[in-house]
Amino acid sequence: MDPDSGYRWYAPVQLERARLVASLRQLDIPLAQIKVILALDASAAAEQVAACWGQAEARHAACRDLAGYLIDRLNGKEPVMYDVQVRDVSARSLLCLLRRAHGDEVMAMGKNLIARLHPVALPRPGDPVSAPFVIYHGEVSQDSDGPVELCWPVPGEQAAQLAAGFPDLTLRTEPAHQEAFAHPGQAGPGPAQLALVFEGLGAWAAAQQRQPAGGLRQIMLFSPGQGRTDIEWALALRPAGK
Repeated sequence: MDPDSGYRWYAPVQLERARLVASLRQLDIPLAQIKVILALDASAAAEQVAACWGQAEARHAACRDLAGYLIDRLNGKEPVMYDVQVRDVSARSLLCLLRRAHGDEVMAMGKNLIARLHPVALPRPGDPVSAPFVIYHGEVSQDSDGPVELCWPVPGEQAAQLAAGFPDLTLRTEPAHQEAFAHPGQAGPGPAQLALVFEGLGAWAAAQQRQPAGGLRQIMLFSPGQGRTDIEWALALRPAGK
């Protein structure tokens, strides 16, 4: 680097790599992810770039939807709402992990919990009551760290035994309640998506004169036969009239 101008000098063999790094930065790919991409062969690197861009497009789409929602609301229009439904959830035992986490850290925490608990407390395919979920007790972004609570339903008769094997997790009983839920069509828990879903479910609850009991929930529905995880967003509700 030139000490006076700050200009970086590159040897000819470094130019292609340097140009690739500069181009990846133009896509707002973090330096840590760029380091991973540079270590891959061309085909694998291309897949990583495609995945990063897909995530960026999903974030942009969520921001566009949130902006449209806010514009309609500020203009006095009734925003288009999700198809919100209500279900009864029986009392259940939960193994929980409460942590402060930023952005993508929540996904990493979830993957770790799935790897640990999936073999010993398998959720029923497509069943929201036995499915693990995340409660967002506060805003989660690159600037805000929640907190978030990862919850895994376990059979009541096995709860104490399972809890003994995971001393870092908290065993608690969630009382029976109703839950308002929706399928917004995007799984990614980005800040704009979280804000949009919370606005939508919150507006529904206000219109129905129902009070939420706690933060927004991201429910992970396993579909082994289809090889994917579907996402529902939900709010636990206080009893009607309370």
